[in-house]
Amino acid sequence: MSKLRSSAAEIVTETVRDGMTLAVGGFGLSGNPFDLIEAVRDSGAGDLTVVSNNMGVDGTSLGLLLETRQVRRVIASYVGENRLFAAQYLAGEIEIEFAPQGTLAERLRAGGAGIPAFYTPTGVGTAVAEGKPHADFDGRTCVLERGIVADVALVHAALADAEGNLVFRRTARNFNPVVATAARVTIAEAEVVADDYVDPDRVHTPGIFVDHLVLAAPRAKPIEQRTVRPAAPTARTGG
Repeated sequence: MSKLRSSAAEIVTETVRDGMTLAVGGFGLSGNPFDLIEAVRDSGAGDLTVVSNNMGVDGTSLGLLLETRQVRRVIASYVGENRLFAAQYLAGEIEIEFAPQGTLAERLRAGGAGIPAFYTPTGVGTAVAEGKPHADFDGRTCVLERGIVADVALVHAALADAEGNLVFRRTARNFNPVVATAARVTIAEAEVVADDYVDPDRVHTPGIFVDHLVLAAPRAKPIEQRTVRPAAPTARTGG
């Protein structure tokens, strides 16, 4: 049976409710499920907890949910590119739980694998370890971190088939695969939905983890930061 749905708005409206925890794929603005995030905004669901590597930037991606004040709490490793988020946090309007980037990825992977918690040395002696159990392993102090299981996962793939087998492209492969496994319901958007099954050797996330699939709308992909340098002088330019 095909998992392909007609629109992001339709499936998000049916699935996302007030107070839910959403795990959202992407790294910077690479691999963000833009259509699904916009559908969450349009659904009006509020009091949300968002688990994501970062919160997008002002005016796009997860930054849209900050503009509409639909987010109550954030679990992330980095939020430095979003002025609105900083303003809401400093005003006490939003909660944040920071997690080291690798720890956040492992918490999502653990949640998807059914592992309730794990010990890691990362973060010991810093604010992220405060109030958490500690234990020594082979003379090294580690902190206990809980696995994350979200209510809904939103992911973006470059290629999918109707059974929900997903292929990610380059940097988009960082968080999307672990996010896809770490929720009770996973919704994926894909730039291309193949007519036939994706070659099993190409699949990054098997369709067993995906509940619903939508075709992403074509769009220009935003770049979080662009660094350029002057063109090198050439004989033609007289340099």
